Amino acid sequence: MKQFQRILGKHTQGVHRGFLVFIALVVVLAGSVQSGVLVAPTTIILLDKTRTGRMTVQNPSNSPKEISIRFSFGIPTSDSLGNISVPLKDSVDDPNSAVGWITAFPRKVILPAGGSQVIRFRASPPEDLPDGEYWARVVVRSEEGYTTLPPPTDDGSITTKLNMIMQTAIALKYRKGDLTPALELNGVRVELDSAKVSVLIDMSSKGNCSYIGILKCRLLDADNREVSQSVVQLAVYHDLVRRVNLPITGDSYKEPFQVDLSISTDGRTDIPAEEMLNGNEIKRTLIVR
Repeated sequence: MKQFQRILGKHTQGVHRGFLVFIALVVVLAGSVQSGVLVAPTTIILLDKTRTGRMTVQNPSNSPKEISIRFSFGIPTSDSLGNISVPLKDSVDDPNSAVGWITAFPRKVILPAGGSQVIRFRASPPEDLPDGEYWARVVVRSEEGYTTLPPPTDDGSITTKLNMIMQTAIALKYRKGDLTPALELNGVRVELDSAKVSVLIDMSSKGNCSYIGILKCRLLDADNREVSQSVVQLAVYHDLVRRVNLPITGDSYKEPFQVDLSISTDGRTDIPAEEMLNGNEIKRTLIVR
């Protein structure tokens, strides 16, 4: 709301009261396509040897857009029910934050219709930085031009314009030295109801980098028939609780059910092979009672 008020106030300075109203809409999205611009890659890796990287921003629309770049901190977090979110913070005391020593050029640019721009990144880490992985979010803000809606009639004096502002946050990782992903399973809880089995998985990253992998769960009945399965992408930076729901369709299955759980850094097809870090594998079998 404060951001809305700042934007509204900025664009109404010097305007006669009652004659012009601006509406600003700010949306933070996870997908770059929905944000109004195309961004590639969706994860930026900076290595200690070069300390540089790049990202391409493309405007696929038929109108120019003002693009601005800033940095924030955001990693996947969860509540006790396994609901995942990625809150963005401008200031944080996390020892793995790279927000304070990453720069981008250019920071602001006007992209013509169908145009693109390469954004270059430079890291200037502290000299005594320990080996490990450090994180930031590249926040790409896309602002549309003003769109004038129908003019006021004789009995009214209000003109409305829409200023659409959208954002997408891209992961940036700075890697130094030897990196070892290591995941620890703190506990697993299963819950059964008439429609599904819920698996609540409590995990912690114990290596010096994030653990990026695949979480698989298979629900089997007492005759070893597969009831359902789930395959989800996993990203654990510190601590994370992840909920997986396995549906039960039909009533011909024999209880007790069994959940086969596996976690591995193998199987990610959305990340280039040279950027994947191999970590430990976890397997568990749980009886649902």
